[in-house]
Amino acid sequence: MLMGLQYRSRKKTGKNSWINVSGSGASMSTKVGPVTFNSRGGMWVNLPGGFNFRGRWR
Repeated sequence: MLMGLQYRSRKKTGKNSWINVSGSGASMSTKVGPVTFNSRGGMWVNLPGGFNFRGRWR
């Protein structure tokens, strides 16, 4: 079985913001406390004990 290759680059643009570039396009991310949002509607929340939650904000 052959695994697919993925490309992703992340450049910091500010204290809590990044530009992400991948094979499917570019997006921006910003972090507010334990919550990270991106311009494509993704949301990640860091939870205690090493857990995290990933969902959609729009």
